[in-house]
Amino acid sequence: MMASLLVIGSVAQASNLDTLIQTSGDIVNQIDRGVILSGAAMEYAVHGDALSSGNLSSTAHISTQHLEAYNTALEEFANNYQPYGSVKSVLEAQAEQSLDLMDQALEVFTQVTVELITVQDVNTRASEASTPNEEAEVQEFVVQNQEMLTISEEQITTFNESLDDVETYANQASAYLSVANSEDAVGYLQQSVEDSNNTASDVNIFYDANSQAVMMGYPMQRNLTVISLMGGDNYGLDLYVSEADVLLAGSETEFYLTGPTALGYNCFMYETDCE
Repeated sequence: MMASLLVIGSVAQASNLDTLIQTSGDIVNQIDRGVILSGAAMEYAVHGDALSSGNLSSTAHISTQHLEAYNTALEEFANNYQPYGSVKSVLEAQAEQSLDLMDQALEVFTQVTVELITVQDVNTRASEASTPNEEAEVQEFVVQNQEMLTISEEQITTFNESLDDVETYANQASAYLSVANSEDAVGYLQQSVEDSNNTASDVNIFYDANSQAVMMGYPMQRNLTVISLMGGDNYGLDLYVSEADVLLAGSETEFYLTGPTALGYNCFMYETDCE
């Protein structure tokens, strides 16, 4: 499901304009018809050579429905229409898209982790074996379950790639949301869009991990407008944290605390031996 905010916002913008065009056009058509009928009436009256049915004038009447539809459209357009679009909406839409992609990657990561976590069972059994008899029991367990316990190259590839995707899409979402939540940064980008006579949907807004910034490019131009995410400008967006900070934050999340390495293999898989 990807009912993106950008699509919704673009549709709303188009709807405001289209509705104004339609409702004003309906009244213009009625006025045009009224002028035509009046012109014909004058000609016929002067020359005394033709009559209408006497009911045609009502077909050019401007109705209450015409009036209400036009005035409503006019108010909506005046209050809500953004001719240059909304940079904030674009940023929020891109954050939403990145979050959706992160969720998909997390689903793949979770599934393959459950497949791989049998290695934790092997590790626990092997680590706790302290006598030859216990070591023999571990060996017997491995022999009997070797096919199930063996890890494939495909599983490792899936684990690594999905983990990379989780980090990539999470960083994208955080970058877009941080800029979207900064009034100064959004205002700067919005003004740049308007100064270049473009719309927010026409420009290319993207997160560049190498440059540690959110950038905005313009159609047919090489110039980039840059919002630094490492505190290098006037917008105060200093987002980068250390590896230790990331690991500490992650170790306190529900995702980790309810996972196999925190709970233990038996607790996670079978809800036994839980502390």
